[in-house]
Amino acid sequence: MEFHMRNTCVRVNRCLMALVLHAVLLALLLLLFTSPGSSHQPLWPLQRVPVVWPKQTEERAPPHFLHAAQLEVTSSCGPECHKRATTPSYWDLRRFLSYETLHSSGQLTETAVAIYGFDANSFYKMTGGRSREKRQIFGHDSRFSIVGQDFLLNYPFSTAVKLSTGCSGTLVGDRHVLTAAHCVHDGKNYVKGAQRLRVGFLKPRQMNAGASNDTSPDKMKFQWIRVKRTHVPKGWIKGTANDIGMDYDYALLELKKAHKRRHMKLGISPSAKQLPGKRVQFSGFDNDRPGHLVYRFCKAGDETYDLLYQHCDAQPGASGSGVYARMWNRRLHRWERKVIGVFSGHQWVDLSGTPQEFNVAVRITPLKYAQICYWIKGNYVDCREG
Repeated sequence: MEFHMRNTCVRVNRCLMALVLHAVLLALLLLLFTSPGSSHQPLWPLQRVPVVWPKQTEERAPPHFLHAAQLEVTSSCGPECHKRATTPSYWDLRRFLSYETLHSSGQLTETAVAIYGFDANSFYKMTGGRSREKRQIFGHDSRFSIVGQDFLLNYPFSTAVKLSTGCSGTLVGDRHVLTAAHCVHDGKNYVKGAQRLRVGFLKPRQMNAGASNDTSPDKMKFQWIRVKRTHVPKGWIKGTANDIGMDYDYALLELKKAHKRRHMKLGISPSAKQLPGKRVQFSGFDNDRPGHLVYRFCKAGDETYDLLYQHCDAQPGASGSGVYARMWNRRLHRWERKVIGVFSGHQWVDLSGTPQEFNVAVRITPLKYAQICYWIKGNYVDCREG
């Protein structure tokens, strides 16, 4: 009798702890998704979306699959360096947005694109530029492990997936996953495992009532789906971290079969000052917490046209996570959550011999939105609103 009562108490305590954690996380999310102290709602900016149109596709020699995926990116070009970069010409942009497609059969193709309805000089004007805030020392780990099926298996956390190369990704279509380019390509070659790439969906091993809130690593597993095609922009392949490549650290994966989860919409990245609370947030599978989905948020720092700098706590494995925001769609008169960037990862920037740390996200610009949306939809008619 005493043993039975002790077990009952343990189960009750676990349930109470789970409920408390759920309540705390829900309160945090409500704070992030609203604009306290202001009657003005954060609005998705109205953007004119250009057209990125494939012109010609040619077959290339099969690639060599060499090193494992690099989970961190190193650069010697910081925010000011990127701001001083020359505005790319129309022909530069055509070259950067041309792309390679790796097929699961090992076939490699290259597609040249044309761009319509885009004025580089007007689009690349940065508004509201700000200097970078002094970096905060990460003494306290501000990440949250998502626990309980009520959160883990529900939107938006259910859109986070794991790549077999060790990175994270975000569902952006019935068959499509957005991730970082460096998770499948190191800038020179496709990484080992890119041809037989798989995407993992975290799910519980059992769904009975007694385990409904038990999401410990030994109670969770990944269900894997093979990747059919991988699209990588030539801006990443031809560039280097010192040049333009960092701006194009994104890739889109097409799965061999459709998943059954709700996916996240794509959105053109607003400026940092337009984000609710000027914060960014994302969820991924950090290597130091195996089997756990890790959520974090922090204030956005400096930004360039293509990159967003912040100091969210993250570990290798979170690279490729979709950075998202929830804002008001004035045309549809409703709140919408959209992916506005891809977490590229932790970067050491060597500035005049002094290393500085940044966490960097690649912003989804109008051109990148047009390109990624075309990869998903297969036409530009459905890609006119970002």
